[in-house]
Amino acid sequence: MTTKTAMILAAGRGERMRPLTDKVPKPLLTVQGKALIEHHLLALKKAGYQRVVINHAWLGKQIEAQLGDGKQFALEILYSPEQQALETAGGIVQALPLLCQNEDESCFTVVNGDVFTDFDFNELPIEISAGRAHLVLVNNPEHNLKGDFYLAGQKLVESGQKKLTFSGIAKYHKDFFLGQEVEVKSLVPLFFDGISKQTITAQHYMGSWTDVGTPQRLEQLNNS
Repeated sequence: MTTKTAMILAAGRGERMRPLTDKVPKPLLTVQGKALIEHHLLALKKAGYQRVVINHAWLGKQIEAQLGDGKQFALEILYSPEQQALETAGGIVQALPLLCQNEDESCFTVVNGDVFTDFDFNELPIEISAGRAHLVLVNNPEHNLKGDFYLAGQKLVESGQKKLTFSGIAKYHKDFFLGQEVEVKSLVPLFFDGISKQTITAQHYMGSWTDVGTPQRLEQLNNS
């Protein structure tokens, strides 16, 4: 039986958010009345997800204490603790046994724990082919005006007229991480390898999205 599964990346130290993150992990900072990570959980539940895996490192026990096993959200929450933050790719690779627990479970959604958005996770493809990834791109914010990736139609390509910013939301087939080891590693090298192999599709989301990376951006959200 296939379970609709997602992962929230929540292991970062939140250096740019200090001193707010000295005693509280960034995903538990309050945005518009709820912990940042709770907004994701509610959106995932609304979109029909059943299982959510959360990785953590810095002050991760606080996340477990606040969210528990997920019953309060009508979700199954599992945790993938890291002795040191493994970055994005490393964290996903470590969590793969929790994300894909049987042969029928091959695809999963990932969202960065430090973004705030009204993105509807139902807009992602239901399934993606073996070894592929599907990214959600957004318009470039002021802090990333150069963007990250070129989009042509529904594919990431090596060149183009204007880059867009990776939102931190994506869907992956487990084989996209084939051969990867549990180590400190970013997703970026995997993305560029996928672009060269033409195995990454994408969509352009033009709704509300914020990278909650600084106290100023957090304040703006709470005052909006």
